[in-house]
Amino acid sequence: MSDDDAQAARELERVPLDLPAGLDVRWLGVSGYRLTYGGVSIFIDPYVSRVPLRSLLLRRRTLPDAGMLDRYASAPGPVAGILVGHTHFDHAVDAPALARRYGAKAYGSASLAHLMRLHGVGDQAVEVLPHQPYELGPFVVRFVPSRHSKLLFGRKVPMDGELTCEHLSGLAPGSYRCGAVYGIRIDVAGVALYHQGSADLNDAELRDGPVDVFLAGVAGRSVTPRYWQRILPKLDPRVVVPTHYDNFFSPLGRPQDFVRRVQLADVPSEVRQVSRDAQVVALPRIDA
Repeated sequence: MSDDDAQAARELERVPLDLPAGLDVRWLGVSGYRLTYGGVSIFIDPYVSRVPLRSLLLRRRTLPDAGMLDRYASAPGPVAGILVGHTHFDHAVDAPALARRYGAKAYGSASLAHLMRLHGVGDQAVEVLPHQPYELGPFVVRFVPSRHSKLLFGRKVPMDGELTCEHLSGLAPGSYRCGAVYGIRIDVAGVALYHQGSADLNDAELRDGPVDVFLAGVAGRSVTPRYWQRILPKLDPRVVVPTHYDNFFSPLGRPQDFVRRVQLADVPSEVRQVSRDAQVVALPRIDA
């Protein structure tokens, strides 16, 4: 029930997220974040332009919205990188525009590099190597091969495959194919964060040790067998921050609503069944 989800969000937002002094973590909605430390920022899966459901249904062109970027994707200083875990529209639409705006490189898959070339900023794309450390200002970033949850009846990843669109005019929401999928580990200020944009994983690839904060995609976890039981022992997080539970067709600046049947209210008990030490904390969305 959305009312239960809204109440759960309010309660979880009251729990403080204990971070080192000077480290700021902002939730941009969906799976998007801006992390800032020492005046330097990185963006992860930024998606503030928001795509109306009718654009998906009518296959309308889907590009960054400069006004929304101005309002919700600003940074207090230099931007050291744009990180993209996979190239579905709700993770990748805004990456090329932010890379151009801040003169930053965008890190991700071959599909992301193709998207960057379509926008004329291919020279700012970095096709990542799994587990290789990338030093971005005060941040050390590693991309961990992962999987997208099979949201279509538990059998298939939506919009699977590589992004191959040849012209910007053809970039409808369905053209943003998933591409390779990565979890993203970020080490900064003596703590480690792990960003999981979709609720599935490649178990064997989670080998970089425990983390402090798990930014956990929770939409789709119901179709991934034993999701929490598989990932929480690997990451052993001190804090679990649910993400990707707000309705990604709903514009920022309006009252927050929720992914259908996301059951955010159930997340604390689900986590507690596997890890009694991990605390569940929610972040207010940037437009709250």
